[in-house]
Amino acid sequence: MRVAVVSGGDPGHVVPAIALCLRFLEAGDTPVLLTGDRWVSAAAREGITASRVNGLTLADLRGCEDLGSALHSQAAALASALVPQLAALSPDLVVCDVLALGASMAAELLGVPWAQLSPHPLYEPSRWLPPMGSGLAPGTGVRGKLRDAVLRALTARSIRQGDRQRALVRRQIGLSPRGSGPAVRLIATLPALEVPRPDWPANAHVVGPLLWEASEELMTPPPGDAPLVVIAPSTAWTGATGMASQTLEALRDLGVRAVVSTFAPPPDELPSWARSGPGRQDELLRESSVLVCGGGHGMLVKALRAGVPVVVVPGGGDQWEMANRVARQGSGVIVRPSTVDSLRAAVAQVLGDPRFAAAAALAASLDGVRDPVELCRAAALCGSGGSC
Repeated sequence: MRVAVVSGGDPGHVVPAIALCLRFLEAGDTPVLLTGDRWVSAAAREGITASRVNGLTLADLRGCEDLGSALHSQAAALASALVPQLAALSPDLVVCDVLALGASMAAELLGVPWAQLSPHPLYEPSRWLPPMGSGLAPGTGVRGKLRDAVLRALTARSIRQGDRQRALVRRQIGLSPRGSGPAVRLIATLPALEVPRPDWPANAHVVGPLLWEASEELMTPPPGDAPLVVIAPSTAWTGATGMASQTLEALRDLGVRAVVSTFAPPPDELPSWARSGPGRQDELLRESSVLVCGGGHGMLVKALRAGVPVVVVPGGGDQWEMANRVARQGSGVIVRPSTVDSLRAAVAQVLGDPRFAAAAALAASLDGVRDPVELCRAAALCGSGGSC
């Protein structure tokens, strides 16, 4: 099967796309990755054919007064640019990152079946859940259900506005106002982070996290046998700022070792018990006792897969939602707003209570996940006139 995988250049989205391409390669299929310029050479080092596509990065839209309108306008431009590129590839299937709206439109224009890749839990609105991003657990009893209904009503206007904007740009590029949607949805998360819902879409399947290490370097932690705390500042432009320096200050009197996992320059002065720089996060997490992070889905599932509990300092976007799901599952503590004292207390709490590590180990389970390659092959077959 020849498959085109389209993803934006933000790490939280392109990393799962690269991991999926590697799964296709291992299965004997031929993936082609279309993404931002930063990741083309990295994908090539993994043996993945990759090409650059403009207009895929959310940071390009920073500061827009109407982010929804800008996102849909970006999608229309991307669709027009992708049509000739996809036509030249002649894929059997196009896999589109959940934010690469233009890629799905381009696939529709070409009559090619497409799959949606969600590098996080299913965030589609549900009439049985509070709005995504609220961080709330589903309400129970009359009051809880009424609360959720009111919150859904408050967000319904924005959802309808997005639907209108999407219909408008679809007409502009020659599509019907509403498409048939993806042939299959790949939900690349841990089952423990998903929320049950009676209206779960029939074509959506949890496939487990799609993980890939962007760095080939190995980071050597400070010497000693004190607990190791890994600090991973958010890579999203909506993430909390200054977290690394604040956390190092918070750890100063806790008798731990620390590693700041980042591609950014290290803080001005590092104590002897700390290191900073790039390195394979999976290797670091195997040695660590706690992860302090911003709440991005990719970093959280890395920690949980390694059985490492977390202290989450969420920023914007979906980080508040993810932080609360982890906290409800029992494998982490939320710190918001963050201060040196609150961070110190949270790390000490997680280090001192073995129930957090036990919950993280339980969250690592992949029981019941589906194979994304098999799902994509079935979707391509259906799109080619096969029987589903």
